[in-house]
Amino acid sequence: MRLGGIEIPDNERLEIALTRVYGIGRKNVLALIKAANVDIDKRAAKLDSDEKARIITALENFRTEGDLRQELRTNIERLKTIKTYRGIRHIVGLPVRGQRTRDNARTRKGKKKTVGSLTKEMWAKIESQEKGAEGK
Repeated sequence: MRLGGIEIPDNERLEIALTRVYGIGRKNVLALIKAANVDIDKRAAKLDSDEKARIITALENFRTEGDLRQELRTNIERLKTIKTYRGIRHIVGLPVRGQRTRDNARTRKGKKKTVGSLTKEMWAKIESQEKGAEGK
């Protein structure tokens, strides 16, 4: 079943299946189903065309998918242009919401880059080059 360009799984309950739409979570889905006047325990495959139409019209009252993504992107761009603390963290690629960076944050920071000292591999490479130079 397709709702607003999103493929909804047929075998899931409507309460869970509608959370596949970006911007609709477990809390919003209850308000959406109530506004559409559809049974919450129904499977997505068992919906008739009238119920699908009511869900689609109820979805129009929520910011979802492209509109929501666009809004989030513009908010982040605004923070970057006015050089707020959060905007700078976005630019540099560090955690934005106050997480510590001394130990963790590998998802945002990427692979470790050793600064100021050499790794074991680099020491081994230098030592092997020195031994090769002494042997000549």
